[in-house]
Amino acid sequence: MRLEVVVLPVSDVDRAKRFYGSLGWRLDADLTVEEGYQVVQFTPPGSLCSIIFGEGVTSAPPGSTQGLQLSVRDIDAARADLVERGVTVSRVFHDVTGIFHHAGTRGRVDGPAPEHADYGSFVSFSDPDGNGWLLQEIRTRLPGR
Repeated sequence: MRLEVVVLPVSDVDRAKRFYGSLGWRLDADLTVEEGYQVVQFTPPGSLCSIIFGEGVTSAPPGSTQGLQLSVRDIDAARADLVERGVTVSRVFHDVTGIFHHAGTRGRVDGPAPEHADYGSFVSFSDPDGNGWLLQEIRTRLPGR
């Protein structure tokens, strides 16, 4: 099994298309199947998993998806790229525990993980509806990954 698609609830399909397109993500599909049913699919660069949003694809409230996570090799470069694209992005942070991150902003410590330890540095941002994304820095994966 592989995770292929994550469905995002959005309130304005055209605004979401502009946002995800501005990130440099590949537009894979934009299909209006019938009135009230539109499917839009984007894929982040280098990812095997895509996002889908549109009209009539989910009953979840817009902006309710949180904790979507993208892995990056260089957290500082990835953050700079988002800023350059006009995205409001958090500062680089790590969790006070040194393991993953708490929900919301609880436990955040400014700056990267000590020595940029793999899996420990994060940046957060949201799409226009408030769906929450995180970037996690991973340079060397754990064995078996």
